[in-house]
Amino acid sequence: MYYLIDTILRECSSKECHDGKYQYVAILSPEEWNEECERFEMGIDMEPDTREIYTTHAEVNYDSITGTFFYPDRSNISEAFHKFAFALDEKGIVFIDSGDTVSGIVKKIADTKKWRMPCLERFIYDFLEQIVNEDPRILEKYEKKLDVIDSDIDSGKEGDLDSLNDIRGDLRDLRIHYNQLIDLSQEFEENENNFFRSDHLRFFRLFSSRVSRLHEIVNSLLDYTGQIRDTYQSRLDVKQNRIMTVLTVVTTIFMPLTLIVGWYGMNFKYMPELESVWGYPVVIAVSVLIVIISLVFFKKKKWL
Repeated sequence: MYYLIDTILRECSSKECHDGKYQYVAILSPEEWNEECERFEMGIDMEPDTREIYTTHAEVNYDSITGTFFYPDRSNISEAFHKFAFALDEKGIVFIDSGDTVSGIVKKIADTKKWRMPCLERFIYDFLEQIVNEDPRILEKYEKKLDVIDSDIDSGKEGDLDSLNDIRGDLRDLRIHYNQLIDLSQEFEENENNFFRSDHLRFFRLFSSRVSRLHEIVNSLLDYTGQIRDTYQSRLDVKQNRIMTVLTVVTTIFMPLTLIVGWYGMNFKYMPELESVWGYPVVIAVSVLIVIISLVFFKKKKWL
């Protein structure tokens, strides 16, 4: 697929793309790129590797910029990822994508954007914006989920720790993603090969600022998840301490009773209590008295 960057993103043929009248956007499969890469006349030192893509980054070549995109699918952040490569110079940008991720983004830009001053820099800005467009809403949804978990823990309920861990994992993936996007936009802003007009570099600064704000929100939410986990652990420790206190009190109460049972369980022949009429009631009364005194003592000490 080929597009010309006019007042709108206008679909065109391969011939129009290479005419040079407009800056262009091309979307090719890896096989198509291998066949047509020489027609774009880019001075590429390092061919973008479309097989092993694990990061979002850009590399400056002698007369081009190449790189890759690797970012989480917003519907399943920790499990699904989009990945594709790109190469650009002052004439336009080529995306090398084996799927339909790029075509979907570019089609949306073509349908919704109209530019007063069309340029490659503005297209790249809109393309990057489409990647993070839904993130404020996603982060807001995460914050509300964390509020619910925090509220449940404060009210003594069992917090949904599985959801908390999932959210924490998603936020870590987003933080890495934002770091890489900031590095990418700064690489474009550096403009080492002078592909971009200096007065258009503001688009990259604008995008970098927006992603930096998202990065700060993610860091705040990660801190929030840590606080929730600490609160849960504190509640758990208090609960365990209460259980241990009760067990200790019960054990302490029954220690003298165990002594009495052991003492009179010896059954020596000359134990006078064995033949006493009041022996059994007295032992019961002493045992009950020990329990009452122990309970009053522990209550007074606020151990119960």
